[in-house]
Amino acid sequence: MSTVDTIIAVLIHLVVPLAGLLTYMGLVRRIKKENVVDPPVLDLFLIFATYGGLLLVVLTSLMWKWSALASLGTFYLILVGPIFMGYIAYKNRNRIMESKYHMWTYKSGLLYFPCLALGFILSAAFGG
Repeated sequence: MSTVDTIIAVLIHLVVPLAGLLTYMGLVRRIKKENVVDPPVLDLFLIFATYGGLLLVVLTSLMWKWSALASLGTFYLILVGPIFMGYIAYKNRNRIMESKYHMWTYKSGLLYFPCLALGFILSAAFGG
């Protein structure tokens, strides 16, 4: 494995997930600081995990070697992700006026479907 391959692997499989986790933790801290009533913390975790998985699958197909783990992630994104994201959007549809976080959670749930399609189109068109 070359140095470039190692750097790409570390970026895709370590830096991107760590950045997502740190961003999520910072968002939760901000929500708690703002004293949001009944914050959508679990919903946001599922959103971060699902969109992060989509990003990892797309980056893997574009810049890395496909693996069994990428296949498992793809199955999650196709079979389980739409259920979670649809439920999150449905659950928060009447709460969008409570806080900006509820509104973002609702919109993120709805936008998953076109983002999933776009991610797979990019992977199919430009992936290896």
